[in-house]
Amino acid sequence: MSAVARLRARFAAKPDQPLKLIGATGQLGYGVPEPAFTAALARKPDMIGADMGSTDIGPTFLGSGQMATAGEQTRRDLEKLLVGARSHDIPLIIGSAGSAGAAAHLDATLAMIREIAAEHGLSFKLAVIHSDMDRNSVSAAVEAGRVRGMGVLPDLTVEEVRASSNLVGQAGTEAFIRALETEPDVIIAGRACDTGIYACIPEWLGFPTGLTVHMAKIVECASLCCLPGGRDPILAVLDKQGFVLESMNPARAATPMSVAAHSLYEQADPHRITEPEGASLVDTATYSAVDDRRTRVAGARWQPAEQLTIKLEGARYLGERAVLLAGSADPRFIQNVKTLLEEVKAVVQELVCGAGVAPDYDLTFRTYGLDAVFPWPDPPATPPREIFILGEVIAPTTDRALAVTKSTKQYLLHHGFPGRLSTSGNIAFPFTPPELAAGPAYRFNAYHLMEVDDLAAHFPVTTELVG
Repeated sequence: MSAVARLRARFAAKPDQPLKLIGATGQLGYGVPEPAFTAALARKPDMIGADMGSTDIGPTFLGSGQMATAGEQTRRDLEKLLVGARSHDIPLIIGSAGSAGAAAHLDATLAMIREIAAEHGLSFKLAVIHSDMDRNSVSAAVEAGRVRGMGVLPDLTVEEVRASSNLVGQAGTEAFIRALETEPDVIIAGRACDTGIYACIPEWLGFPTGLTVHMAKIVECASLCCLPGGRDPILAVLDKQGFVLESMNPARAATPMSVAAHSLYEQADPHRITEPEGASLVDTATYSAVDDRRTRVAGARWQPAEQLTIKLEGARYLGERAVLLAGSADPRFIQNVKTLLEEVKAVVQELVCGAGVAPDYDLTFRTYGLDAVFPWPDPPATPPREIFILGEVIAPTTDRALAVTKSTKQYLLHHGFPGRLSTSGNIAFPFTPPELAAGPAYRFNAYHLMEVDDLAAHFPVTTELVG
């Protein structure tokens, strides 16, 4: 009998018992603190969960199919969780495999899982949720007007759908529940909503959906909801009326204020946690101290969606990137830097392309200290003493990107400006060479919601016996 089958049988016999869930880490691959994880296992949890992915890492990893985390550390974290779960015969659920959850990321994660299993002599049933979107289905939805934008991206087009290097959808709790129905020991999902990792088992066992989604949204970030916040595993003890949160690091406290604040995490609306299947309404939630380290949460309600949706994420290849790293402490340079940079761009274009020839590259500058992080409408009242300049070139090839960057460096170093006291040395370099090849460049070209009539058709579940 598998770990999931045993869990279902135990709750069928005693449905009112509490459920213990461990949020092992907010993003697997950056390290799972050993003392806290050992303490978590000692509490005899009913499941271990971990999220591996995020769009916080930008579009490059989705587009390239590479992991954002280091391979060695990722494997170490997977090993810790897999061995821990199998030694205690409890389910392990991992979402957004390999950072971005596309097929390449999922395959790389599964390869590590199989290697770890072989190394430790583990045998178990594995369920896999696939999240790559069918381009024909998405294109048909675009043409039918069933796709709408999120944030600042323009409307999705069929051309952009076809141009995506990778195109995924976020699987919700529904897909995880279908995986649970196969009664596995381990579930590995491609791109997925982080809540699905933790909400699926309690919802499957009959716990209130609004409550389980609220809990899931908090524990998916491990001890980030605590004071001080951190990456240590967190324990949630769930019953039919509420849940209690406790960090497995005794130095961290889950307080009513810190937990309530974290309920706002990644939410545009502070009163609802929106998922593909509906929303957990948290405006009626209560947060009560159990003691100085634990908080009990109750009161969230579930509102089923009137229209099922899937969040689409796609990344499109732009070219090869090179960067220039430089700084300046010259007050006259800083005062004139905006005009100066535009003049340098014009000089470089003529030199590397020829007079009147359109550039085959894109050159941009960010001036840290002035407006690189936020586009302030007005300059500072007092100019900063120093600024940092990041030049970026995206071109068809690495050689072309570096050639443009090197020319930019040279002419920025010597370009004249009002009040200049010397004919060279406009900028300083942190190291040499200050021009670096930064690899392929991508941009998010799909960050949209697609209306669907059926979620299951888009997220197939497969199973295999490992070991």
